[in-house]
Amino acid sequence: MTIQEWLGEKNQLGIDIWEKKYRCDGESFDEWVTRVSGGNEEIAGYIREKKFLFGGRILSNRGLHEKDDRKVTYSNCYVITPPDDEIEDIFECAKKLARTYSYGGGCGIDISRLSPRGAKINNAAKETSGAMSFMELYSLVTALIGQNGRRGALMISIDSSHPDVEEFIELKTDLEKVTKANISIRLHNDFMEAVKENKEYLLSYTRKTTGEVIEKKVQAKELFRKIAMTNWDYAEPGALFWDRISSWNLLSNTEEFSYAGVNPCAEEPLPAGGSCLLGSINLAEFVQHPFTDTASFDMDGFRKCVEASVKALNEVLDEGLPLHPLPEQRESVKTWRQIGLGIMGLADALLKLGLTYGEPEAVAMCDKIGFAMADAAICTSAKLAGEKGAFPACRVENIMSTPYFQANTSEKTQELVRKFGLRNSQLLTIAPTGTLSTMLGISGGIEPVYANSYERKTESLHGTDVYYKVYTKIVEDYMKHHGIKDENALPAYFVTAMMLDYHQRINMQAMWQTHIDASISSTVNVPNSFTVEETESLYMYAYDQGLKGITIYRDGCKRTGVLHTEDKKKVVAGEGLERGEIILVTDDVVGKKRKLITGCGSLHCIALFDPHTGALLETYLSKGSTGGCNNFMVGLSRMISISARGGIDIETIVDQLNSSGSCPSYTARRVSRKDTSKGACCPMAVGNALMDMYNEMQEELALKREYMKENAKAGKIKPRAVNDINRHMYCPECGEKLVFEEGCNICKSCGWSKCL
Repeated sequence: MTIQEWLGEKNQLGIDIWEKKYRCDGESFDEWVTRVSGGNEEIAGYIREKKFLFGGRILSNRGLHEKDDRKVTYSNCYVITPPDDEIEDIFECAKKLARTYSYGGGCGIDISRLSPRGAKINNAAKETSGAMSFMELYSLVTALIGQNGRRGALMISIDSSHPDVEEFIELKTDLEKVTKANISIRLHNDFMEAVKENKEYLLSYTRKTTGEVIEKKVQAKELFRKIAMTNWDYAEPGALFWDRISSWNLLSNTEEFSYAGVNPCAEEPLPAGGSCLLGSINLAEFVQHPFTDTASFDMDGFRKCVEASVKALNEVLDEGLPLHPLPEQRESVKTWRQIGLGIMGLADALLKLGLTYGEPEAVAMCDKIGFAMADAAICTSAKLAGEKGAFPACRVENIMSTPYFQANTSEKTQELVRKFGLRNSQLLTIAPTGTLSTMLGISGGIEPVYANSYERKTESLHGTDVYYKVYTKIVEDYMKHHGIKDENALPAYFVTAMMLDYHQRINMQAMWQTHIDASISSTVNVPNSFTVEETESLYMYAYDQGLKGITIYRDGCKRTGVLHTEDKKKVVAGEGLERGEIILVTDDVVGKKRKLITGCGSLHCIALFDPHTGALLETYLSKGSTGGCNNFMVGLSRMISISARGGIDIETIVDQLNSSGSCPSYTARRVSRKDTSKGACCPMAVGNALMDMYNEMQEELALKREYMKENAKAGKIKPRAVNDINRHMYCPECGEKLVFEEGCNICKSCGWSKCL
């Protein structure tokens, strides 16, 4: 079989993803399948049938340590042991992060053990700057350590009872702070009930070394409102319903076990040093007779695939045990043996069955599939325990008495567990499958279809950009099957993310959470018109429905990144240019200047803007007496200028500058003198300065327009047309707009993705 036969000749996007992300050293498709399956013919068969895929780290890394002694891991996610309230341990945590990133793993850290701001300490500072002050350190480490062209992924969490929680909530309203981490709050039941009852809530911290107790009472409802308002405006912090996380799993009655945090996309709560291997089953491939009145779900075939997948993930766990970066990770994995089997293609499966996502019939179908998945996974783990032994910390009675186990097992499975125990302490999760599902051309995780169609850009023989409509694969398949030419003729059950009532979205996730012992990475996309009050209500509804966490993304919020389905016009310097054309800069430009302090000294940045649209046109950079390489500055300014005059918008230019990485001398000066400009290297500092001047220019133009508008009303000035300005995030690979799904920015044109 070839990659073209596997993915389809026309699926060039999927082929490109496979070649760029998962293929190694020109291997053929069959060689790749052999490598990633580890010689397991059964799982290789499921891969060829597109019914199962391992997580991305396994698909790209498996077997490479033997081939060329690469330092790689098979695990996507880790939770670092939470740092104790000591300076040595805080920096030891940073060291662990760096080492884990270098192997390709994403990390989660909880900082609830760190002292709040103002706590007394016995050193020259006399009192601590608080838990928040060290978040920048961990964010910086995440930015510094490369992962084969990628940045690391980090989740930082804090307990809702920590006295610094209010500062934590507000931290990322400054878009320049902690830019390389997601943040979430552990919300406990007592806090959520205090919100409902409009009661006070105690924030409290006791410092072990001194016995000092720091307490503060807040109105729970006001704190909850602040969380909702900040999420509405900035898409963070996320909510972790911690008591639900702790109580709904196989280890909730095992006293020696506790979760230390969650991974970057929050689908994997893990113990200190914990790690998890991922794999996903494509539900869409188990629908028989799709798009017909006799469509059905192959439950027996699905259960067999679950069994094979659990066995395969255990094989990878054993093979990858010595490859974890840290001793604490190897010890934790050996003791608890977590795996994370999940699903993708749910929305496609429901459409093939003729069911409407979120409606009772669809939720009921998911209930059946979810129970079958949980029961089959637990049953398989018990059989493996009979063959190879249970995980070392297995306590059978404790496991069997958990509410999760009792709700998700048949009598046959219960007998096997009673006899053998379990090979794994954690089995199921639903992780982001953005890249995998895009490669296969299916919906990701439990997400609904984001849109029925997208616009893609191509270049004609004449060099002009041509836009054409591309239908989502499942929509295209249905239209071909029924001979439909217009998507308006699709049946009513073809709903998309923005068409759903958010209660339906939550109901679907809640049903799946009933059967998942870990958690679910999933994003509730809401329209720009969604209010703060509705955000509060959504949080509370998610809590009441038993979710372990929730991520909300409001279309067009200040944390840019979600695709607007309506086509709003951007301001670019070369609007309407033919390919290869460069506009001339006239003398009526508006100039602005900034002095920057970099790792080498001073740097002067001059930017010239269009007086009517405010678009960047030209940049001049010159160094001071100690400002580094002048030739580099000249070259950089010329490339920025030619890009702007060629029609590339400033957001894309700055995004590229911000991808330059970190400069050691810049970092050293920031630490020693604390006077550097925003950024981690000269190009980043220039990008920040350009955006600052651009925003200033837009504010001035807005005031000017308002002045002209008021005077136009009085008949003094005839107003002139000005293009609408809209901020988006664009793909750094191909320049197309990004879609936000499952906590990830995904490019539907080239397959680039980044999980937040």
